[in-house]
Amino acid sequence: MSPQVETILLAVDFSEAAQYLAEYATIFAKGLGARLLVLYVSPSMNRYASLYVPPQSIRTLVDQILEGANRVMGEFMDARFADMAAEGRVEYGYAPEKILEVARKAGVDMIIMGTHGRRGVDRIPFGSVAEKVVKTATVPVLTVRPV
Repeated sequence: MSPQVETILLAVDFSEAAQYLAEYATIFAKGLGARLLVLYVSPSMNRYASLYVPPQSIRTLVDQILEGANRVMGEFMDARFADMAAEGRVEYGYAPEKILEVARKAGVDMIIMGTHGRRGVDRIPFGSVAEKVVKTATVPVLTVRPV
């Protein structure tokens, strides 16, 4: 029995690399007859609560970020995926966990995401969202290093 890929999750960060990733996702989705779930995860602001930033200020900022991210997602979807079965979604939280959670809940069969390709000391302080997803995902993950 060969694997079936019906839904692909494309994780994006709206950097210039997102356009490049969108091309890969389009090739795979069209080639496999799959639908796309495009996901942007807005980072959690909880770490700022320990700096005595009032919770209401954090909530207001988060709401503004999510509103902007939804607007950018709509533009991104219209520009890249208007002619195919694709849904854009904006979530809030810790990116690796949220990507895996959305993938599990949506029953995706494959994840496509970018990697910055950092090595050694450059990578240590930042961690790698792609690395965490690859190590934990229960479905295949295609990582693409943008040129």
